[in-house]
Amino acid sequence: MDLEEGQSRLMSDINVTPLVDVMLVLLIIFMVTAPMMMHGVKVNLPSTESRNIKTEEDPLLLTITKKGEIFVEDYKIEDSDLKGKLEKIFANRAGKEILLQADKEVPYGAVMRIMAQVKEAGITKVGMITEPVHK
Repeated sequence: MDLEEGQSRLMSDINVTPLVDVMLVLLIIFMVTAPMMMHGVKVNLPSTESRNIKTEEDPLLLTITKKGEIFVEDYKIEDSDLKGKLEKIFANRAGKEILLQADKEVPYGAVMRIMAQVKEAGITKVGMITEPVHK
């Protein structure tokens, strides 16, 4: 089939410019919104001088708020259910490590009561999270 004068061939190539434009817009949207998606339980940690803890897998985060509420990661757990929940969570985990962060206003006895339940659940390593001292 010969082309007549004034006719051109159709291009079957994909135009990637709109695709790149959409991808760049999505990248910018995610870069702007990602910091806003950070969440967690806010506690006022005590300040101490300490070293970083090195672990092989991500340890579980246990939080005690100023009001005495207990959170495992971001999920609120009742004091009476803590031991059972921790046993279920750590049944399939190789490393039995947990990080504890408690508000500095929480009474020492309450923290020790929670730590006792953690030990009863069979968790062998408990790390305490603190804020670094700013000099």
